[in-house]
Amino acid sequence: METYSLLRSFADSWMLLVLTLFFVGVVFWAWRPGSRRAHEDAANAIFRHERKPAGDDWESASEEARK
Repeated sequence: METYSLLRSFADSWMLLVLTLFFVGVVFWAWRPGSRRAHEDAANAIFRHERKPAGDDWESASEEARK
C-alpha cells in the first residue's frame, strides 16, 4: 500500500472520529457551568476602562475591573 492510500484511509476513518470528538469537547468546554464568569469578563472587556484610562500597572487595573 502506498503512502497516499494509507494516509487517505486513516483520514477517512480515524481522523474524522478524532476531529469530531475534539469539536464536541470544545463545545462542551465553552458551555461548561464554570465558564460564565470568563465569558462575561470577555464580553465586558471593551468597557473596562471607559471612565478613565488604564494605568501603568495592568494587574491592578484588571483586579479593579473585576470588582
